[in-house]
Amino acid sequence: MKPLPHLASTVNLKQQISDDMKAAMRARDNRRRDAVRLLQAAVKQREVDERIELDDASLVAVIEKMLKQRRDSIAQFEAANRHDLADAEKYEMTVLQAYMPAALGDAEVEEAVNEAISAVGAAGQQDMGRVMAVLKPKLSGRADMSKVSALVRTRLLL
Repeated sequence: MKPLPHLASTVNLKQQISDDMKAAMRARDNRRRDAVRLLQAAVKQREVDERIELDDASLVAVIEKMLKQRRDSIAQFEAANRHDLADAEKYEMTVLQAYMPAALGDAEVEEAVNEAISAVGAAGQQDMGRVMAVLKPKLSGRADMSKVSALVRTRLLL
């Protein structure tokens, strides 16, 4: 049976990760294989813990968490002069980054923040949670949420 043409071109993120694992194994690229395997393990762990099948948005959240862990590890390894371990973490970050959606520019993030503030009708700092609740689904995986949070905070103080 032939796949539908409109479905054949769209590969979900989970399938892409699986295909990349197979390609890394065929190419005998052990570093890439190990990095992708760590991602697959984290995804599987979350699916087992929550007893759900993760969609692309949930996969992006898992990848974001892994990227944050890598950034923290790199900072600690470099502080301890363990550049070999920091380099390994940086490589894993580059592999993980490939699965993230395209990042938004600063202007696009500012526009989204302004739209969210006006949509919620935020008047001050007490409305920060409501604004972030609107922004998180839109910007998650496409912008650094800590920077978004700082931007929202400064906008609400003005």
